[in-house]
Amino acid sequence: MSKTEVYEYAVIRVLPKVEREEFLNVGVILYSKRKNFLDMKVLLDEERLLGFSKELDVDMIKGYLDAWDLVCKGTNESGPIGKLEMHLRFRWLTANRSTIIQSSKVHPGQCSDPKAMLDLLFKQLVIQ
Repeated sequence: MSKTEVYEYAVIRVLPKVEREEFLNVGVILYSKRKNFLDMKVLLDEERLLGFSKELDVDMIKGYLDAWDLVCKGTNESGPIGKLEMHLRFRWLTANRSTIIQSSKVHPGQCSDPKAMLDLLFKQLVIQ
């Protein structure tokens, strides 16, 4: 049996009208220092999102979420933030902000398989 290690996660949210503070959970980002793991999963339910506001530019939101994914993965296309160390990228992605894409507070846990935990949290917090 694999050793359990601490992980941290946050829920990725879209706030169609930031000033109303209403949001739709669209993803989860999970980081484990000891397992050298940082990844995110996203599902954008356009119909539910447009239920908040018909004026939303869904393609723009997809572009922002794609940019988050690039930073998360640390790709060459992710700019200077994507070149930071893994823990700094996680902190940047989960930093408090007042934009249309935000994250929840960071929550800790323990697991032996961060990928499986990401899948479970995604199912519990986004799909259901």
